[in-house]
Formats: sequence, structure tokens, C-alpha cells
Amino acid sequence: MTARQLTDRLGGLAFGGDYNPEQWGPEVWKEDDELMRLARVNLATVGVFSWALLEPEEGRYDFDWLDGHLDRLHAAGVAVDLATPTASPPPWFTLAHPDAMPVTPEGTRLTHGSRDTYCVAAPAYRRAARRIAGALAERYGDHPALALWHVHNEYVTLCHCDHAAAAFRVWLRARHGSLDALNEAWGTAFWSQHYTSWEQVLPPRATQWHQNPGLLVDFRRFWSDETLAAYREQRDAIRAHSDRPVTTNLMLPGYQNLDLWAFGREVDLVTVNHYPSEPGVAAAADTAFAADRARSFAGGAPWLLMEQGTNTVYAKGRVLAKEPGDILRHSLGHVARGSEGALFFQWRQSRAGAEQWHSAMVPHAGPDSRTFREVTALGEAVAGLAELAGSTVLARAAVLHDSDAWWATDVQGLPSSELDYLGPLQRAHRVLWDAGVTADFAHPEHDLSRYRLVLAPALVLLSDAGAANLRRYVEGGGTLLVQHAAGAVDERMHSHLGGYPAAPLREALGIRVEEYRPLREHEQIVLSDGTRATVWSESLRTEGAETLATYLHGMLAGSPALTRHRFGAGQAWYLSTRLDDTGYADLAARLLAESGVGPELPGLPDGVEAVTRHAADGRRWHVLINHRAEAVPLPEPANDLLTGARASELAPGGCAVLRAH
Repeated sequence: MTARQLTDRLGGLAFGGDYNPEQWGPEVWKEDDELMRLARVNLATVGVFSWALLEPEEGRYDFDWLDGHLDRLHAAGVAVDLATPTASPPPWFTLAHPDAMPVTPEGTRLTHGSRDTYCVAAPAYRRAARRIAGALAERYGDHPALALWHVHNEYVTLCHCDHAAAAFRVWLRARHGSLDALNEAWGTAFWSQHYTSWEQVLPPRATQWHQNPGLLVDFRRFWSDETLAAYREQRDAIRAHSDRPVTTNLMLPGYQNLDLWAFGREVDLVTVNHYPSEPGVAAAADTAFAADRARSFAGGAPWLLMEQGTNTVYAKGRVLAKEPGDILRHSLGHVARGSEGALFFQWRQSRAGAEQWHSAMVPHAGPDSRTFREVTALGEAVAGLAELAGSTVLARAAVLHDSDAWWATDVQGLPSSELDYLGPLQRAHRVLWDAGVTADFAHPEHDLSRYRLVLAPALVLLSDAGAANLRRYVEGGGTLLVQHAAGAVDERMHSHLGGYPAAPLREALGIRVEEYRPLREHEQIVLSDGTRATVWSESLRTEGAETLATYLHGMLAGSPALTRHRFGAGQAWYLSTRLDDTGYADLAARLLAESGVGPELPGLPDGVEAVTRHAADGRRWHVLINHRAEAVPLPEPANDLLTGARASELAPGGCAVLRAH
């Protein structure tokens, strides 16, 4: 099952969004049919939050209303992405199975009244989820409207209940084999935590002070595996009755409860939701960050943007409106980087409920509105990009991304509270985006040989296999930048002895870190090359590497801050502090020049985003987005698929999709 099967079914790229007709009546449905035709909608996600209507009481289903809507959509030429509604169990489920409600680390059991109120490890929940998934598939598995199955919605909920504890112990037995191995892995000799029976092992619940780091990271690994098992159960229940592709929409926010590499291997088509948290150019950069992650989790294959906000930017407790043209710019930002379409949450803005202020393709103001006019224009644009279907994006630079490393920075007791994961990950991607370079994300244990440049911004945890792989990458000719605190611990959360980072990587870097020296809050230091740094510093010595910049700070004055080591056919750089934005951009520019990685489309000024999609037959398309307030001439005039005319410049805030020679 591939993305191409979906686009073949649709006759081009997907356009549409979540459709919740149960919130409305026949007059609105009639208008929906007309407006969807006007907007060129060809795919609607149906049933995401419909469990209470589909199964009004346990074991009794009411599909008649859904029959009518699927038939109506099919008659209107709109294909259906049919969801299983398991992200939001109905109130009757709470009363029937109170033990299946999630429990917080503090021991508070939650109840219905919102969404995501379930424990994915609870047997009653898993049975109910399999049951309704199978019932839907049996009824609609070969429905002519059906193009895609959509399991659940945004698997994110954590739970610390007794069901989770029992499942955690089963997982730990499989991972560690024995209590002796578990005690060794978690270092339970410290603080008298030695376990003498499996029943003593609990999820990370509220404690007096810091919790065991090994337990914390293992619980996150377990929860990801348990969630993936729940997804597989629904997927397999569907596959028993249907041959259509199956997916689940992955959420890409500032938290990471799942190993998204693992989910990418299990779904037929990677689909993601994305909502920027800042307006303006920052939203464009975040769009690229999310889209590059999605493509990478898909193994470089085409993927699909399942949700975005039509006119919504969630920023620091506010629901901000997008600027005119952002609907097109954000959607094209995803399409440029491999998405096989642009879908939204949702089609029609709810007039009641918890998300009534979440924007939609048809806003409260109705079709006579700026938002719907931009939606209609976007529908025309997406329809005109059908020839891009199935094409891919090629990157020559990568940023390393490891869920274990993310979870390791979430533990308590690290040397600095500013030692985070998402910020450095976004910053490394942003510095490449600003330079006009398209980047993949890659796991430290992946084959990295196709990349000329690899940035490793936040690898506090680095497995032995990952360290050896990075050593091979450099030795084989790659250019690697490793940043501070890398390889502080191994996959068991054990500190490396004899110096940081892990030995194979230390050899490639040609350095040995002896001591971490976090900086005080708001402290700023200056390096010998004039760059400024914050947050962190390290006492290190070179063992073959050349020193490019030194500290001018306290006891570290004169000691290396930035090093480079020519190792094998490649070179490994080490940055032992956090440079300010200007210094980091200058360093990235130097790395790009030395590794031979340049902008996607040379000749464009800063602020013009350019990404190339490649077809298997050699055809190419340049997707351009102008984030500047003035027009920009193109390096060479070309035919623009968005207008059907020859383009010689990009208007302020304008976009173009150019066929390449």
C-alpha cells in the first residue's frame, strides 16, 4: 500500500479535511455538497469523533446515518478517509469500564468530558477498539467511497494505572529477561531501589524527589511499543475485511510520546497533523521542520498532511489568525517537501463544543469570507499539481533525531534545566532552512552515507551502535557536527566512563571531554573567534583534533571550545557550547561550504524558500515560496503550474511551482 494508490484513486493530490456532518442537518449537508464541489474537495475524513453515535451502547451499532453520508459523498465525487473513533470513548464506556480511564502520575483517575480519555493498556479499551474497528471494516471495507482507513486520532495519551503497570512489567521481562538484568540496567544499587520481585516495579508515579532515569526512559519506550501494538490490532481487524491503505495521523508537537520511526514502518502511508506555534516566517520554518520530519519518518516516500489549521496559529494561549496568503503558503510548504496533498481540521467550523474557535475551511462567517475564498483558490491550485503525485524529495544534509535521546533529556536531575531536545533540533533544522538547504532527519543508527553533512544537535543519549555508526560515517567521507553533551549516557542511561562521548565517536572527533560546566542562568561567554555562547561549556582536550576556537572564560580560558578532526576520508566537528544565532549561522555556512552542500536553487535571495520534487522518470519541479515583502526575480523564467503562465518573478508573499528543465 503506497501514497500512489491514494493519488491514483483521487486522480491527483488530496484536498479536503475532517468532515463531521453529525453536527449539522440536511440543509447544511446540501450546502456542503455544493461548496465541496466549488472548492475542489476530493477527500473527506469522516467519523473521527463519532463513537457515541456509532455505538450508542456497548455492542449495539447504528450505522444507518453513516451509510447515508458515505453514499452522499460518493455521489458528489468525494472519496472518504474513514476513521475509527477510538480517540474519544463515549460516556457509557466510562461507566461500564471505569478502570480503563487514564491515571495521572499523581494517582488522579480522569473521566469523560473531553477527548483522549482512555488507557491504551486497559484490556476493556483494547477489546472495544478492536471490536468497533472490525465492525466498521466489515460494513464499509469495499464501499466505493472508501479510499483510506484512519485508525484513531493523535495517539498521545499517557497513563500510569495498574493496567499500565502490569503491561509495563511484561514489557520489561521481554526487554531485560531477568530482575538481575533490570537492576543492573537501572542502577538500582543507588538509593536502595533494588527490586526482588516484578510486582515491586511500577510506572513512574509521583515520588518524593528525582525518579530513576532508567525507569523513566524505559517507560517511554514501553508506552510507544504498547501504543503501536494497539494500532496494529485495529489495523489487522480492518485488513481482515478491506484492502484499502491503513494509517494513523501522527501528531508533531513539542512533546514526543511515540517512537515515530517505528510508526513510520507500520503504517501504509505516513500522515501527520501540524499546527505552527508562531506566526509569520517562524510558522513557515516550523512548517518545513514538520514536513521534513514526516518525509523522513516515511523513509523518504511521499506522505500526507492529514490536518492543519485553515486560519489558526496557536501561540502562547492565543488563537491567532493567519495572514492573507498563509493558507496557500503553508499548504505548499508541505507539498513541496513530499506531501501528497493538503487536508485541514475541519471542513465546517463547529458552532458549539470545545473547539468551536478552531478555524475551518468554511468558517462561522460562511462561504462569503476571505477564508473560504482562499480555500477555494487553494483547491484550484492543488488540483493543478496532479503531475507531482508520486514524486520525492532528495536531501544532501540531515539532522539526527532519536526518540530515546529526546526522552533522556526529559528525565530529572540533568546538569542544566536548559539541556532540552526540541529546541536544539528545531534550531539545527532552521539554520539549514535559512541557508536554503533541504534537510532530512535521520536516526543515529541509520545509513548516513548519502548525506554530505550531518548535524547532531542533542544526542545526550547515544547507543553504542549509534556511536559506531557515526564513526563509520565520518571515516567514509562525511562531515559531522556534534554538539555539546553528546553521548553523555548510553542506551541504559549509564554515564560513559573515561571521558565523554562514547568511545567510537570520541575517536572520530579526536577529543576527550573531562568535565561538563553548565553556565549560570542568562550567563553569556565570548569565544576567541568573537562568537558568543550561552547555556553550556565543557572542559575538553584534543586527541588529534585541531582547535578552531577557545574559551575566554574563567578556568576554561584558552581551552578548546570548537574543534575539527580529519578522520579517514571525512571530518568531525565538535561544538562544546551553545552559540548565539549569528555564530551558529556562521558555523553552519562554513560546514555547508566545506561539505559542498548548497541551496536547492542557487540565485535566490534570503527569504525565498525553494524545494525540488523529483519524479522517477527524471522530471523535476521547483516549489518556490516568497517570504519577503517585495517581488523577487527568478533566476530563469519558467512555466508556473499555479497560474498556467510563464513566470519571471515572485510577487511579495507569492508562490510558484515551476517545471524544471
